[in-house]
Amino acid sequence: MGPGRRRAALRLRGGGSLGLLPGKVSVFQLFFAALLLGFASLLWLQLSCSGEGAPPGRGVPRRPCPPEPRAPPVADDDPSWGPHRLALLVPFRERFEELLAFVPYMHRFLSQKRIRHHILVLNQVDHFRFNRASLINVGFLESGNDTDYIAMHDVDLLPLNEQLDYGYPEAGPFHVASPELHPLYHYKTYVGGILLLTKQHYEMCNGMSNRFWGWGREDDEFYRRIKGAGLQVRRPTGITTGYETFQHLHDPAWRKRDQKRIAAQKQEQFKVDREGGLNNVRYRIESRTALSVAGAPCTVLNILLDCDTNETPWCTFG
Repeated sequence: MGPGRRRAALRLRGGGSLGLLPGKVSVFQLFFAALLLGFASLLWLQLSCSGEGAPPGRGVPRRPCPPEPRAPPVADDDPSWGPHRLALLVPFRERFEELLAFVPYMHRFLSQKRIRHHILVLNQVDHFRFNRASLINVGFLESGNDTDYIAMHDVDLLPLNEQLDYGYPEAGPFHVASPELHPLYHYKTYVGGILLLTKQHYEMCNGMSNRFWGWGREDDEFYRRIKGAGLQVRRPTGITTGYETFQHLHDPAWRKRDQKRIAAQKQEQFKVDREGGLNNVRYRIESRTALSVAGAPCTVLNILLDCDTNETPWCTFG
């Protein structure tokens, strides 16, 4: 290295910033910058759960998350756990920071309420656009005979109020994330976020439509299916925490939603699909893996959905 280059490197080591710098940057500086970025990422994950990383506002709780007690062990012969078992169906794609918070939190939450459960992460690994409804159909079909009801549960929504009911919804679909409590969606026909159904009731609806590729509208169509099956949606009562009942982890500035609509999709999104659902979902399970996230058990299904581009050409990104 010549004298001029050596002096430039020394200037960077002594007083340069860690931003975009003119000249050459030493290996030590790059390594130090990587350490800082890693630390900042870990700090952001911690604060995203505590709610301390952003000022109070819509969708951000004003208080820290509840304490994290150890989940009580499940005893098969303990009658306090009840006879039912919940399949917690979590549609998923590339939101690992949210999943790392969701699985241990929900395992503790449900265990404290003595609810037997199995968390199924429905990971879409094909190259089509995200299809939440089809993933839930697949999760239902793959959940096994040891569960008798399901929760359609967004990965970015955590219940903060222990009074919320996740029990067996014998009387009909139970919308936990009701419009009066959800931090973002408040229209009266909303049934997204967290919805509980017995398996019998889900079959009565023929599941959800498989025609909704991209973000949104599948819940609105499912509400009409529920009504068409003669079922009545029930919602929580006596909850006084309002829009702070849940923590919404999603950051729209960090992770954009796929809201693209082509001409045919704009017309189709408001129609009721009277033919499709559980009976015609097309998929293949690439792998099934049992995992433990911070001591909380879950099963990850890597799912390859299939799409008939003649029927729904909007399933591709092109």
